Amino acid sequence: MIPRTTRRSSGNSPRLWFQKVPESKVAKNRVHLDLTSADVGAEVARLAGLGARVLGDQERWVTMADPEGNEFDVTPG
Repeated sequence: MIPRTTRRSSGNSPRLWFQKVPESKVAKNRVHLDLTSADVGAEVARLAGLGARVLGDQERWVTMADPEGNEFDVTPG
C-alpha cells in the first residue's frame, strides 16, 4: 500500500489526499479526484446530467470523466 498524506478539515470542507505513483508523467493532467457519496447511484446520475460520462463500474466505485476527459471516481462514503 502506498502511504497517503492527508490534512484533516473541520466541518464539511473537502479533504484531499496526495499520493505518490510509480508512473512518470505522460499527460498534462495528473490530478484524479475521488468523490464520496452516501448514494453512489444518485450521484452518478446527477453528474451524468451535468455532462460527465461513465467510463467503468467497479465493485465499489464508478469511474467517470468530465466533459474535457478528466477522470474521477465516485465512491461510497
